[in-house]
Amino acid sequence: MTSTTSSTTLLAGSALLIAAAAVTFGKFSSSSNDSLQITEIDDNGDIAREEYITEDDICNVFDRLFMEMQGVLGQLSQQIQQLQMAGQQIPEAQLRQLLKQEFERALSVKQKQIYEDCDLDEDCLEEATWAMLDQAEEYPKAKVAVERFQKLWENVSGETVVGMRPGQAAPEPEQVELLSPDKLVETAEVYFGSLTDAMRGLVQKYKDEGKDLTSPAVAKQLNMEFTATANDAGSQALEEIGSSLNQFQKSIEAHANKPQVGRALQMLQMKQQQELMSMGVPGM
Repeated sequence: MTSTTSSTTLLAGSALLIAAAAVTFGKFSSSSNDSLQITEIDDNGDIAREEYITEDDICNVFDRLFMEMQGVLGQLSQQIQQLQMAGQQIPEAQLRQLLKQEFERALSVKQKQIYEDCDLDEDCLEEATWAMLDQAEEYPKAKVAVERFQKLWENVSGETVVGMRPGQAAPEPEQVELLSPDKLVETAEVYFGSLTDAMRGLVQKYKDEGKDLTSPAVAKQLNMEFTATANDAGSQALEEIGSSLNQFQKSIEAHANKPQVGRALQMLQMKQQQELMSMGVPGM
């Protein structure tokens, strides 16, 4: 695995760097504590469609988008690794652009299929999503589901979208001091270790509850619960050593082509995969 491939594993959003995409804004009105009544008005001012969207509807859509797009990114990562093993080196900027384009293409297909499967109108769903984000205290589960997917998009595109609202300009990127290659490797050890520990705790909890980790439904639940907590676990571990997730990510991008960094990331990822396998965690 080359140094660029090691960075690809992070950029492609394996379950190590986590979590929702921006949607468009529309009219909304509150109807209950767990649902919103969305009303579409046609060009004549008449009601064209009314639909009740619940918080569970939002969560189901974005949870499924998150899981399926993680799978897409995993496949893209494998394809890129195969190209690199064949001797084709891809510059980091070109790699990110490739991932972004393929992510957007696959997302447009996945969205349509999921909306059809859930029998939800796209415009109504988008309106309800923004409405619930504007009332996040009333709809905390929806906020978690959406922002998880927004974070996944941030990791792919490098754009800041978590917390954005319609009509807002993207916030200025945070300026951070890059870690040296040696410090980056030390920080990566702490980061990967914290995620492994977080997964170990979840696996033990599932085993104590008698859940079968080989069951696809249980594996999906485990992955979702992990992605809901791992970002905080990793961020907290980095803060304890005086770093941040943003600084860590920016430093990886800056030093991705340095052989010593690539080799170190490769070894850490292999070690983590071995530890996850020893826990009985399905492939992630």
